[in-house]
Amino acid sequence: MVKLDQRGSLLIPLVLMGLLFVFALGFGTWAFMGRQEYKNNVDAKIAEAIEANTEKVGIDKEAEFAEREKSPNKTYQGPSSSGSLSIVYPKNWSAYILENGSGSTVLDGYIHPNFVPDTKSDISFALRFEILDNEYDEIVKRYETKVKSGKLTFVPYRAPKVDDALGGVFTGEIDTKKTGTLVLLPVRDKTILIWTEGQEYKADFDRMLEQLTFNQ
Repeated sequence: MVKLDQRGSLLIPLVLMGLLFVFALGFGTWAFMGRQEYKNNVDAKIAEAIEANTEKVGIDKEAEFAEREKSPNKTYQGPSSSGSLSIVYPKNWSAYILENGSGSTVLDGYIHPNFVPDTKSDISFALRFEILDNEYDEIVKRYETKVKSGKLTFVPYRAPKVDDALGGVFTGEIDTKKTGTLVLLPVRDKTILIWTEGQEYKADFDRMLEQLTFNQ
């Protein structure tokens, strides 16, 4: 009887040890799986971050390359009879310019990346400019209705390199179905109109305005 009692008394600790072992094994397995899942999630996030960064670097390099391709610049010099208008634009852009205009249009120019599309098309040009044989105030009045309706906004403007000529900037619906930025500047008894159609080339347009010159 004594031996049986001793075996019985040893059985309980053995059972408890077995249960503890099973629990420890289960806990260890659970902890390991959790760690692996966490590691996998972290690895996936790192991979996503690397991919996103690589894509961003690629986009940045493409943008940097595109900017480099624009340099050095080209310069268009207009006839002296209409103020010797000078426009500096990227070298990989092309120009189509009519210096013998018709009617009140003394000068009519189209400048666009790579090549100039059909001028009668609905394309939004990177840069358009005209010199009209009309005084500045007369041209401004043509846009008064759109300003009053809110389709256009107007602020005074001076070209950085010709600050003695006070003109203005219209922003909004500069033409039917076209939005953009239009600059008007007086030159003698005529008016310079220079504009970009849309926002895609606004940064280039602003740089061109910084270099714009003409003779009063």
